[in-house]
Amino acid sequence: MDDKHTLFRKLHDDPGTFIIPNPWDTGTARILAAFPALATTSAGMAFSLGLPEGRASREQTLAHCRSIVDATPLPVSADLEKGFGDDPESAAETVVAAAGIGLAGCSLEDHTGDRARPIFDFGLAVERIEAAAQACRSLPHDFLLTARCENFLWGHTDLDDTIRRLQAFERAGADVLYAPGLPDLDSIRAICEAVTKPVNVVMGMPGLTFGLAELAEAGAKRISVGSALARLAFGAVVDAAREMRSQGTFRFSEKAMGFAELEGFFRN
Repeated sequence: MDDKHTLFRKLHDDPGTFIIPNPWDTGTARILAAFPALATTSAGMAFSLGLPEGRASREQTLAHCRSIVDATPLPVSADLEKGFGDDPESAAETVVAAAGIGLAGCSLEDHTGDRARPIFDFGLAVERIEAAAQACRSLPHDFLLTARCENFLWGHTDLDDTIRRLQAFERAGADVLYAPGLPDLDSIRAICEAVTKPVNVVMGMPGLTFGLAELAEAGAKRISVGSALARLAFGAVVDAAREMRSQGTFRFSEKAMGFAELEGFFRN
């Protein structure tokens, strides 16, 4: 039988567009086990730990990813933000650590974590992906590297520069390309037409979402939901807490899933 790494590669090579949802703990991974693959969400992970995004340690991140890997037999790709350092060597070390806990792939982004200087210089960003890709090739099994350009999430809404970076990441050896925050289908289509590797597209941003058919037509291969599911769930808890505190009522419970139905996801 094909292992998870081979299956994950096959999903990207086969015809058609697939959805890769983003659980944030063991329970949500099992609920989403009907999909062909899963991807972690750095924001969802941070929220589940009671932290702002970007504050989880290497140890916390790897432990979280391992828990998602262990929750189902599905291939899992991890959102590892910029990795565990800034230089190319740390990008390579991140890949090796990710592969070592059973992940089938991971994404690395060109966001520095510094709001004053949010995007890595072009040359360093490419060197980091090149080092990560070389680390992938050194592994004893397949491992898919997703290279992310974060321009649009940090106010640098330059589509030409985003395409330039993604094309450079492709040449550096990335298997999948991703530019979150694109504002419209035309931008997504331009990205997909500018590269030859599969493109991951997040289904939308707050206030703007796209459908599977629309994104497939624009050229997307893989569709993720980012932190949307985690924000949906945490938002429901916030709404319930506000109702209890301000009104002293519990109408939120009328929308809760039945106990038996929910427990059914966890019986096996």
